[in-house]
Amino acid sequence: MARMKLAGIGLALALAIAPMPLVAQDNGGQADVAALVKTLKPQHGKIALPEARATLDLGTAYDFYGPEDARTILVTIWGNPPDSAEGVLGLVMQAGKSPLQDNWGAVVTYEATGYVSDEDAASTDYAELMKQMQESEVEVNKQRQAGGYPAIHLTGWAEPPNYDSGSHSVVWAQELAFADTNVHSLNYDVRTLGRGGVLSVNLISSMPHLAEVKAAAHEFAGHASFDAGARYADFDPNLDKKAEYGIGGLVAAGVGVAAAKKLGLLAIFAKFLKPLLVAVVVAFGALRNRIMGLFGRGRDELEG
Repeated sequence: MARMKLAGIGLALALAIAPMPLVAQDNGGQADVAALVKTLKPQHGKIALPEARATLDLGTAYDFYGPEDARTILVTIWGNPPDSAEGVLGLVMQAGKSPLQDNWGAVVTYEATGYVSDEDAASTDYAELMKQMQESEVEVNKQRQAGGYPAIHLTGWAEPPNYDSGSHSVVWAQELAFADTNVHSLNYDVRTLGRGGVLSVNLISSMPHLAEVKAAAHEFAGHASFDAGARYADFDPNLDKKAEYGIGGLVAAGVGVAAAKKLGLLAIFAKFLKPLLVAVVVAFGALRNRIMGLFGRGRDELEG
């Protein structure tokens, strides 16, 4: 459901594409889309991501679509603007699921942020982080409502940030509530740290699918790895660039805030979160009707 390639926390949400098919207005159009789906070439097992010097080991439980197929799904089938596919390394879905079905999609990207230190992983106050995010909603929603969009509320962590020092992955999930629907949205973020950057897998769905999306997110965290020489442990402080934020900043401001200074957590919010959150929630509102398709509208025409 991305409308543009956004930096920071905007990227995390904007690239978590809501898998709502572009509903054709006539039978001929539906047939064209169905025929297009048949041209897709899902891959399985170990997927090399040379741009990130990394590998995803997906086994047989998931289908992986490379950059061209991902663009076809995101832009042509799901109806997102062309720039939503820029920088996308691939798209993961449940094995055997068609892009025309009610399903989640996980968008894979890589950001050359530099080495992100994990020294603050255990000391970051994620409850305070959530509080600050929620306090920013008042001003954000004033702007949304002035633009004709419903208010959006960050209900809380669907899963608080959890850093695994073994896989060097951090996973978190946010529950989002739109004012005009009772079904809450779910945004899952997976970040795997490498020597020179961060591999990102972003999933978006709805809270009724929490269990299956949570399981998938943690599998991705455990099965994403960097190649020899690009691993987290390969970092050389004498040679490599170091990101100017740690795990707390990664969660707070998202991947891609390369210009961020090493600020305190609340200072990061003051500097980056509010303007980015404005951009993100507008992007959500602009394609809200497509998100609503996840909850049952428009699928039958395409699947039939």
